[in-house]
Amino acid sequence: MEQSLRADVIKIALDMLSTGLNKGKTGNVSARVDGGFLITPSGVDYAALGPADIALMNMNGDSVGPLKPSSEWRFHRDIYLNRADVGAVVHAHSPFCTALACVAMAIPAFHYMVAVAGGRDIRCAPYATFGTQALSDRAVIALDGRKACLLANHGMIAVGGTLAQALAVASEVESLAEQYWRALQIGRPIILEDDEMDLVLEKFKSYGESAQK
Repeated sequence: MEQSLRADVIKIALDMLSTGLNKGKTGNVSARVDGGFLITPSGVDYAALGPADIALMNMNGDSVGPLKPSSEWRFHRDIYLNRADVGAVVHAHSPFCTALACVAMAIPAFHYMVAVAGGRDIRCAPYATFGTQALSDRAVIALDGRKACLLANHGMIAVGGTLAQALAVASEVESLAEQYWRALQIGRPIILEDDEMDLVLEKFKSYGESAQK
């Protein structure tokens, strides 16, 4: 099981490259396991990784593996500690999310699909140096009740029950960031009312369920 999950972590990291969510060695991926989590190593090309290169960490921050874990391991660890519903975390420096984050701009309810991230908006966490506990603390707050957030002057985080779900949220949020950026070039986007977003969030609870349910 763990060996298969290690391979899945690498696949998701490579998928982030192929879809343009990340470039080069940026970003990181993790998946929860009993007593801790698996996470991509620091500063290594994803294409060069094998399953044994994925670091295994416990919740105290201790790691096992031939390579150092991602410098961002703290916010992965703290998300798992604070969110029992989260089984995987992806972090990307995706172009449009990062552009908005560099002006500390959250994504408001300009489109109903913003609800895919779990709330009426997609928050932007205040800036803190990468790899620090301060960044982790701010990310956890921004993710409260959400499946994604932006990180000021940095990038974005998306979470899910599985690696595939976390990647899907990240892809959708990057698409929303691009749409919002483009709308801002035209004028002032119309923001949906809270009551409407609450209705959408309720409808999303059964979105994609089969007719047999």
